[in-house]
Amino acid sequence: MRAFCDIITDIVYHIVLKEKNMGTINFNAFGGGPRGFGGFGKGFEKFRDMVNNGGGEKTVELRPFSIRARVILWILFVIWLCGSYYVMLPPMNIHSTETWNYLAFCVILPATLIIGIQNISDTLRRGLGRKGLNKPVKIGIIIFIVLLAGSFLVKIYGLEIFHAREYASILQPKDYVFTEDIDQSTAVSKIALMDTSSAIKFGNREMGTLSELVSQYNVSENYAQIDYNGAPLKVSALDYAGFFKYWANKDHGVPGYVSVDPVGQDAKYNPLPSGMKYVPSGYFNDRLDRHLRFQFPFKIFGNIHFEIDEEGKPYYIASVYGYKIGLFDGQTVIGAIVCDPVSGDSTYYDLADVPQWVDDVFPGELLVTQYNWNGLLSNGFLNSKFAKQGVRRATQTKNDGGDVQADYGYIAKDGDIWIYTGVTSVNEDASNVGFILVNQRTGDAHYYTIPGADENSAMSAAEGEVQEKRYQASFPSLINVDEQPTYVMVLKDASGIVKLYAMVNVQSYNIVTTASNLDDCFAQYRRLIKGGEATPASPASPAQPQPEPTPVDEGPELDAEFTISSIQYVDINGDTYVYLEGNDGKIYRQKFADNEALITFRNGDNVKVKCTKKNDTTFNVKKIEKKAE
Repeated sequence: MRAFCDIITDIVYHIVLKEKNMGTINFNAFGGGPRGFGGFGKGFEKFRDMVNNGGGEKTVELRPFSIRARVILWILFVIWLCGSYYVMLPPMNIHSTETWNYLAFCVILPATLIIGIQNISDTLRRGLGRKGLNKPVKIGIIIFIVLLAGSFLVKIYGLEIFHAREYASILQPKDYVFTEDIDQSTAVSKIALMDTSSAIKFGNREMGTLSELVSQYNVSENYAQIDYNGAPLKVSALDYAGFFKYWANKDHGVPGYVSVDPVGQDAKYNPLPSGMKYVPSGYFNDRLDRHLRFQFPFKIFGNIHFEIDEEGKPYYIASVYGYKIGLFDGQTVIGAIVCDPVSGDSTYYDLADVPQWVDDVFPGELLVTQYNWNGLLSNGFLNSKFAKQGVRRATQTKNDGGDVQADYGYIAKDGDIWIYTGVTSVNEDASNVGFILVNQRTGDAHYYTIPGADENSAMSAAEGEVQEKRYQASFPSLINVDEQPTYVMVLKDASGIVKLYAMVNVQSYNIVTTASNLDDCFAQYRRLIKGGEATPASPASPAQPQPEPTPVDEGPELDAEFTISSIQYVDINGDTYVYLEGNDGKIYRQKFADNEALITFRNGDNVKVKCTKKNDTTFNVKKIEKKAE
């Protein structure tokens, strides 16, 4: 309060105080002492001292604000309105709390203060014991209080206790039969096991090989899981590495993006013919959310993320939100904005019209929240707290910080990405009563009644197979193997590198297999559950002996020539293999110990190899050499 009074008295002294030709103030009329001058304390004593200049005068003559002073204040107010809007970017929509806060704190409150400052000279001239604040100031104060109180009351009105059934109806899963709705997995080419933290490591490693870009750009950690031409893929655009890097490169834009294959466990940088101008890491009008706000001032959007279409063209997708309960509650998605970051052209689509190639419209966190509303509140709010009949929720796991949170995995199905999570009762019984799949593009939810172990138990069972190595299991995906619901996951070391793959039977989580590659793990698991007669070791026992590996030489020796587009080093059973991706779309591998000269090969090298065929896309290298330029 004292600091506020100091500011006000400075303004009054320099703007209101004029020549001694109008009005007087008698300071003695307001009381003396440290709490004198109307009880406002030392702030106004400072004003008195400035007026008197240390002398004995007790009066000062004032005149009202000049027209010039009033014009200056209102010009500053308009500048403040424009600047605060440019920074805060609130949607002009009554369903947004940002809009209400902007009106209260950036419009009404500053306007009331300006009117109050103009009123100060008259108030001082009349004396604080007389009529003080004028009508506009009082109205401004009332509107400010009404905005704050109104938003608070509207928020109270939207609580779950008053609208339990409405919350429960926002997401309504339909019952499906798991073995009929989920195709049997006869291969592992569409199982995406890589989590975002691993994708970040692969992406950063790939970025480190691009010396001409690494000093100017970073790979965004906001990876999106998409279905790209029928296969799962993680993608993320580059970000400017700070303001000065943006300023130096803004005319060219962001030059490309990184794609990470969650099956092949490798990353690739994808350059673009034209740079992306409108990106989240841009500044001023090049910042993506500001660009979208100016195009769509009334839309409430979020979940802004990067995707590519089936031709590899980049886009940014922003989910557009609506609210079904009160003004601020019952959040759901009503559409999406698709923005071309190169040209800046943006198009809004209603939810039913969103293009097929767009995968992430409903963010996973929102879908899990909506399912929990359904599972917890379907039989009323009081039932969710006391009787708890039929109360269910999504599986919860502990994050890296030890906090309990809902978690989910991804499944590629029917050309879309679906989130998967188990459903458990609210009792701590370490078991699931079923599973849900929810389409991230449409919001369609499928529920499967499958009692069995929850994800935490399956992760512990997989970790127990190799407990001496202290590997950590990722959140699993759910697949159908010979009509058996099955968890599949990766086991990572302390540095986040994938070391093993694991498969755990949902209904008999003591059926566990682990292997250093997904193909072997898949084959072992199918042999184990064949006929339902196998009895595997318990999860606490040591890892089972691995079968003899398939011989590396299959078929005649072949010659090939290609340009290296990607190089990856993979640890298999303690041996390091070098995987070379060629521009012919095939993979060539060789054990590093058999040819340490592989360390000298780089992306873009033209090479000749002699190899044998391992499968349709992978070849075992017997000899490799660089082609003469």
